[in-house]
Amino acid sequence: MAGTQSTTDSETRMQALAHLKFARVGPRKLRRVADAIRGLPVREALVLLKFSGVFASEEMEKLLRSAVANAENNHNMETEGLFITKVTVDGGPGGSYTRRLDPRAQGRAAFKRKRMSHVTIAVGHTPPAKARKRKPGASIALSTVESRRRSIATAPAPKARAPRSKSKPTVASAPITPAAPQIEQPDGASE
Repeated sequence: MAGTQSTTDSETRMQALAHLKFARVGPRKLRRVADAIRGLPVREALVLLKFSGVFASEEMEKLLRSAVANAENNHNMETEGLFITKVTVDGGPGGSYTRRLDPRAQGRAAFKRKRMSHVTIAVGHTPPAKARKRKPGASIALSTVESRRRSIATAPAPKARAPRSKSKPTVASAPITPAAPQIEQPDGASE
């Protein structure tokens, strides 16, 4: 038992942690960024976070830099060759959100949910044992106007609709229009 305990302690010492508490970003938005960088080398992850257009990536970049600094200063680890070994994103306090009032019609009020998150990042020299699993929605690449134009230009043209056949209505199906009312003229008037 004691040998197992020391092995676990030495494994945790080979990782440096950084915590972010009470982040004013929803967990769902942060998980999208976390899924995109999980298992990457630190250098690649920093480049990805720096140039992505996602709001939550700024918080994650600061936290990753803090984890690398913790590895260097607190654990005497070299910063070259570090991998992101673990990223967890959890909901914050207060039932996962703080409440703000939003005025509504007829003097009523409704609650807005301002969610908070707790994030933990671990970095170490050993890459994760499992290969990164691609998840839908985990892309945080910056979408530029130029890239959207290229994707539209390479996309196949939409199918043209076949024109409707306009057949002339037959006599039986012709709409019946009421006859115009005739105006009677007085007896003394001439045409």
